[in-house]
Amino acid sequence: MPAQKSVLQLSFHEERIRKKVLATVSRFSGVTSIAIDDKTGKMTVVGEVDVPRIVKKLRKICEADIVTVEVVKPPEKKPDDPKKPEEPVAYPISYMYPYHSYYQPYCICNCGGSVK
Repeated sequence: MPAQKSVLQLSFHEERIRKKVLATVSRFSGVTSIAIDDKTGKMTVVGEVDVPRIVKKLRKICEADIVTVEVVKPPEKKPDDPKKPEEPVAYPISYMYPYHSYYQPYCICNCGGSVK
């Protein structure tokens, strides 16, 4: 099923119902984006979803009708320009010599004693 853009007409007057509608639609798998226009009462749902199923679920919460359903065309990919491969940059290698600057709490001469 290709991605589609669905516009639904909703009739709700409370913020509580609006939140329920958003939560209900967002639970459907395949929903990519949701937008609600509060002035007109229209909700736009984009994704690979079954629109009649969404409307059936929303009618239990508020009045809902399908206004339009259209297929969303995927954005066209521009052909990549052939780029010449970048040459690796050679950096000089510096070797690190081991240098112990920490305090050793034992004698390093293997005499078994501690450092005095």
